[in-house]
Amino acid sequence: MTEKEKRLLGLPHYLFKEPEISEEITRTKELCYEYNQLRPSDKEGQEEMLVRIFQKEFKNIKIWAPFQCFHGKNITLGKNFFANHNFIVIDMCEVIIGDDVMIGPNVTITTASHPKSPRQRKENIEFGAKVIIEDGVWISSGVTICPGVTIGKNSIIGAGSIVTKSIPANVVAYGTPCRVTEKIKEK
Repeated sequence: MTEKEKRLLGLPHYLFKEPEISEEITRTKELCYEYNQLRPSDKEGQEEMLVRIFQKEFKNIKIWAPFQCFHGKNITLGKNFFANHNFIVIDMCEVIIGDDVMIGPNVTITTASHPKSPRQRKENIEFGAKVIIEDGVWISSGVTICPGVTIGKNSIIGAGSIVTKSIPANVVAYGTPCRVTEKIKEK
C-alpha cells in the first residue's frame, strides 16, 4: 500500500515520503494563491479557479478569499455552500460537506493529526480521519473542526468552538471542547 493510499484511509503514513504528495500540495497551494489574488467582482474567474482547485464542479458555491486547502480533490461540497473569509481545510483525508451549509470567518477543518510519541513525530508520521458536515449546518466564526468529526444535519456550532467529537443533528453546540447546549425545535 502506498503512503498516499494509507493517508486517504486515515492510517499512519510518512509525510513527504512520496514526492507526488508534496507536488500535489504545492500545486494546490499555488492555485489557492491565484484564487486569493482575484478581484471580488471576478465571479467567473473565481468559479474557474475553484474547479481547478477541487478538480470537479459544484453547484452554487461561494468561498470568499482568502481560502486555503492542501489537496482540494479530497473536498466534496454540497449545493448552496457558503464560506466566509479565511476558510482553511487541511484535507489529507476526505472532507464531505452537505447542501445548504454556511461557514463563518476564520474556520479551520483538519483531517490530519500526529502521534503523541516524540520519536514518531520526528519521523514525520501522520494519520487522519474523514470529516463530515451534514446538510443545513451553520458553523460560526473562529471554529476548529478536528479529524474524525461528523456534525449532524441542521446543527449550529457556536463561535470559537473546538469540535473534537461528533455532534448530533438538530442541536446548538459550542465551547472548548464543543458540547451540545440545546435542541433545535422547528417553529
